[in-house]
Amino acid sequence: MTGWRPGDRVTVPFVCACGSCADCAAGDQQVCARQTQPGFTHWGSFADYVALEHADVNLVAVPEELSYATAAGLGCRFATAFRAVVAQGRVAPGEWVAVHGCGGVGLSAVMIAAAAGARVVAVDTAPEALALARGFGAAHTVDAGAVGGATAAAVRELTGGGAHLSLDALGSPVTAAASVAGLRRRGRHVQVGLLPTAAGETILPMERIIGWELEVLGSHGMAAHAYPPMMELVRAGALRPDLLVTSTIPLDAAPAALAAMGSAPGRGVTIIRPGASAVS
Repeated sequence: MTGWRPGDRVTVPFVCACGSCADCAAGDQQVCARQTQPGFTHWGSFADYVALEHADVNLVAVPEELSYATAAGLGCRFATAFRAVVAQGRVAPGEWVAVHGCGGVGLSAVMIAAAAGARVVAVDTAPEALALARGFGAAHTVDAGAVGGATAAAVRELTGGGAHLSLDALGSPVTAAASVAGLRRRGRHVQVGLLPTAAGETILPMERIIGWELEVLGSHGMAAHAYPPMMELVRAGALRPDLLVTSTIPLDAAPAALAAMGSAPGRGVTIIRPGASAVS
């Protein structure tokens, strides 16, 4: 490892690149063919210490003014949302942006799109999540549970014909289809939430995608070299990922918190403090 010293304050993307494949050579480390992900491809993530391969490619310097709690939320949720909204989604001031799913990624997307000057419609089934979305800049909110299958119609009505950019930040066949159906002509859909096989087949209205010339894009994390513009906005206070942190728990409370996500997902972002214990 070169250019780094013990004690440096750093963070990393959740997708760690090899730095030597064709994708990495093209600057697309977020889709590296030989990528590793701590906690998925090897032991790590919820631990006091985590081993990282190819550190020179994957380390990102954390400014002194950023707390570790703020930095911890950047590697997956916030950076993923930043690239989805700014790079893949090409958000522009004055555009209507719909965000389906207001968990950590979705709320980050709301904040980022609003900071870019877009008008945001946030969609979720939880009143607490929608309240947070309004606090982070959403102009309108839609309770998907209340409107049922009319989510896309509600978005089109609120935006005067459909969103210019829509993101599925949850990752389900229902939210993905609603995101596409809520677009205006020549709109852009970005799939950010993962679509596990267990959720079933995702069917999109291809006739509308063709006839309306819609764009359907995927977005998978963000490469370490792309962090500086986001970091500068965070440093300047234009983006406040620290406000997304609604709960902090010790390391040994992580298993119960993860198990609870299936039935009672938390609102905002929960930070786990390595080295801390719930037992005194």
